[in-house]
Amino acid sequence: MTLLSRAGTALVAILTAAACAVSAPGAAGDTSGAGGAAATGAPALTGHRPCPGQPDVTCADLTVPLDRGGAVPGTLKLRTALYGPADAPRGTLLFLTGGPGQPGVPFVERIRARLPKALAAYRLVMIDQRGTGGTAVDCPALQKEVGGSDTVPPSPGAVTACAEALGPRRGLYTTADTVADLEDLRRALGVASWTLDGVSYGTFTAGQYALTHPERVRRLVLDSVVPLDGAGVLYEAGFGRSAEVLRTACREQGCGFDPAADLAKVVRRDGNGVGVFNLLVLASIIDPKLDDPRFGILAALHASAGGDRTRLDGLVAGFAESSGEPPEEFSAGLHAATLCADSRWPWGDSSAPVEGRERALRKAVARIRPADVWPFLRETAAAQGIPQTCLPWPSTRPNRPAPGRTLTMPVLLLAGDRDLSTPLDWARAVAAATPRAELTVVGLVLPKLPRSDK
Repeated sequence: MTLLSRAGTALVAILTAAACAVSAPGAAGDTSGAGGAAATGAPALTGHRPCPGQPDVTCADLTVPLDRGGAVPGTLKLRTALYGPADAPRGTLLFLTGGPGQPGVPFVERIRARLPKALAAYRLVMIDQRGTGGTAVDCPALQKEVGGSDTVPPSPGAVTACAEALGPRRGLYTTADTVADLEDLRRALGVASWTLDGVSYGTFTAGQYALTHPERVRRLVLDSVVPLDGAGVLYEAGFGRSAEVLRTACREQGCGFDPAADLAKVVRRDGNGVGVFNLLVLASIIDPKLDDPRFGILAALHASAGGDRTRLDGLVAGFAESSGEPPEEFSAGLHAATLCADSRWPWGDSSAPVEGRERALRKAVARIRPADVWPFLRETAAAQGIPQTCLPWPSTRPNRPAPGRTLTMPVLLLAGDRDLSTPLDWARAVAAATPRAELTVVGLVLPKLPRSDK
């Protein structure tokens, strides 16, 4: 759930959105005390200036309380970007990036390039959500170990070091906090309502905002959909869809073997299910047809099943390495703080004591039907990065659920048929529960985007 551009859906998603629209960790950007417009009165955007490298885009700052409950003093200065006239014919389009952990403002240029028709009628607004960009949560050990990956498991020491460094701040990066920030942004912009477009984790944020402030949302575009009640932390849907993705790629390439059966053999023999799953999740973003000769994933699986592990082991190791991005580009610490507070866990919510979590996780895994996660083993569901990040995360204030349960505005959902990061089943479930939903499943019928765009 970490990337803005989802393989196989990104270009179509944005174009369809246009049609539908007919530092100490956490301390960067903080100021002491309760100063700032958001803390003392009506929200306001301040410090208007041209965005770096984009003189026709205006950057400004939204100052929000760090803790809206008042227990932890301080404010956060969130960078925003505005492109287009305030009186655009179709109003304002807020575009929300993914993660959690990804900033928004650095992607304005890319969104402009991909939404020219929509932005002829809309004003585009993007924001670095709390804990990203200039207010990035910086946890060096965790950043080094996992970078922007959901599925690479971090060491418990890196997790607890991050949580301890954040201290009382660690419960202040929930999606509900971001929703309150976005409502301050709307008020600062002076718009009565707007259209929201979210990608990956941005779909969860957009959905939570729409459930909290339905009267403020004209339309909603959810691209690479995360369920409204949070992502499935054991990733059963991704594991279970892997066989179909592999077999589809094999049919297209005429590979002459069953890559799903090869995967099942490999992970049972070598105990490398987490690494192989991480490889496939990332490949579903950068090589969704699994036909890039630089990787040769199908052939590597087949060779490994036959006894030659060299190529697959190299791919697994390479894809597990952190990409080295700094926290300002993707914050692993914010990713942990938000997911651990937001998600529904086998042990309850994030306020549950650490003791007993491992036992609850084992019981949850034992309830998974092996057929539902084949060709992987159900134990892999517990060993991958999301539960392994939050098992040792100290008890923390949980996310506050949105007051609404059903999206009432027109909602366009877009899903890629080979996306293992935000699997198709998630989009189908949200569409089924949404009265005014339209689901578009995007197959790989368009030319691939240039790799520099992914």
